[in-house]
Amino acid sequence: MYKIVASDLDGTLLTPDHQITPFTKDVLTRLHQQGKDFIFATGRHHIDVADMRDELGIPAYMITSNGARVHNCQGEVIFQQDLHPEVIQGLIDLAKHDPALKIHIYRNDDWLISTEDENLKEYHQSFTYQLFDVDNPPLTGVAKVFFIRDDQDHDQLALWEDKFKQIFGHRANIAFSTPWCLEVMDAKVSKGHALEAVAKEKGYTLADCLAFGDGMNDVEMLTMAGKGLVMGTAHEKVKQALPNNGVIGSSSEEAVARYLAEHLL
Repeated sequence: MYKIVASDLDGTLLTPDHQITPFTKDVLTRLHQQGKDFIFATGRHHIDVADMRDELGIPAYMITSNGARVHNCQGEVIFQQDLHPEVIQGLIDLAKHDPALKIHIYRNDDWLISTEDENLKEYHQSFTYQLFDVDNPPLTGVAKVFFIRDDQDHDQLALWEDKFKQIFGHRANIAFSTPWCLEVMDAKVSKGHALEAVAKEKGYTLADCLAFGDGMNDVEMLTMAGKGLVMGTAHEKVKQALPNNGVIGSSSEEAVARYLAEHLL
């Protein structure tokens, strides 16, 4: 029986309108009452996730920025791994010349963006971005840099993925969180390694962990956990990378909560 449940948020635990449903909240509450630990494991910023944790109302660890930050149930940072300043500078020097790219930075408690994007406000309730100057970007305290196109052209972003991997591949973990969001963290960062650290701190192993996800940034976690389940709506690249992992339904069907209710409660 699994002791820890770790779940990605967007496209996985959250509904398509980015909410935790009453049914999901009830299932996670009952899991907590039965002594199971729940972990948010997401690319989102820790401040954003802390609001969701408060809404959920149970103590939970937070793996955020794809594992670059880990907070315990008291909100204390127990792991932090920043991108190297030279990598940050190199990424932005390349990307700033593509007018189709919006460049985002998660830096400590801040979310920075290169240009306005009103569409993103629907994803976040109280946490919002500030603008930064691409010719003078912050180079310290950066958990991740990520890139989005308004037209959500995955193929064009995949070209940037190839370019970044050629230049920074040995110094960075480069992965898609969604087909239209390309993310760059330090090479030592992944949700899987963060999950391993949390499990050890709580006296468990990865074999005790059940994990859910839908993005390429979830692959390490879904591979390393005792059981890793892929959402049915995951991009085909994710399913190809995890051919031996089980596939469940969609976030619109509350598939994570329904799986947990059937198999763990």
